[in-house]
Amino acid sequence: QNKKLRMIIEGKQVRQSCSVQVSLMLTRVSTGDSCCNPLSMGAIKKMIEQEIAGIYVLSLMIGKNVVEDTENGFFLDVNHQVSMVCSQLAQDPNLQGGYNAMGFSQGAQFLRAVAQRCPSPPMKKLISVGGQHQGVYGLPRCPGESSHVCDMIREALNRGAYSDLVQKHLVQAQYWHDPLNDDLYKKHSLFLADINQERSVNETYKKNLQQLETFVMVKFLQDSVVDPVDTEWFGFLKTGQAKVTETLQESDLYKQDRLGLAAMDKAGKLVFLATEGDHLQFSKEWFDANLLPYLR
Repeated sequence: QNKKLRMIIEGKQVRQSCSVQVSLMLTRVSTGDSCCNPLSMGAIKKMIEQEIAGIYVLSLMIGKNVVEDTENGFFLDVNHQVSMVCSQLAQDPNLQGGYNAMGFSQGAQFLRAVAQRCPSPPMKKLISVGGQHQGVYGLPRCPGESSHVCDMIREALNRGAYSDLVQKHLVQAQYWHDPLNDDLYKKHSLFLADINQERSVNETYKKNLQQLETFVMVKFLQDSVVDPVDTEWFGFLKTGQAKVTETLQESDLYKQDRLGLAAMDKAGKLVFLATEGDHLQFSKEWFDANLLPYLR
């Protein structure tokens, strides 16, 4: 049998798609990266193609060229980016039978939105590598919670993060999650609050996400970029304060099963992996042993 494997990778440092035996979509990893960076996304694509013969890997480009792709990782409305990706997938003949998707850093939550909003062609497996599924409420490599500077900058960002102008034009603001201003977040977050069912339950989102065969989430135990790191496993800070975290299983999202994650967990569809190291720092050996099996 000549079964096609399809994969998509997204993540401003990783994204692509493969064909022949498997299809994979890669989505950008982090801000400032691009689909085709030979040191990041391009390297991941090449590595997968070398390990899985005949795989078709599609590295998503958001824009007409690499420069636009990089800029869009900072400034293009995420909802528009998701729509662009859905259009690309629908037009790719290699993906029509279904595909696997791998998202790095912010690319992971963007691909989850694709799974929830665009069920055709069907996403089979979603691999989130350092994704921020409950958003972030911290600064990259912040000196620490004891630093008043962190709190001041965080407060300044929060004042503007939920304004219409910032929400529509700054990608990072669209997954900024302020536990101290929960009502503000739920009302004005254009992207994250929507895909996480914070305002209302979209049954289509819930149904589509549950179509996944497997949802893998990778957490980096020494992550100094993502705050709180629990978001990489769909956990977050408890509402009303900014120190104590809760797991996915302890959250209202899970207990009320607004997104279908509890049902998926009970069905064995959720996989939680952890690795030593900082944000997106992993060896080829670890990648081959822990993630490649989900792509074969």
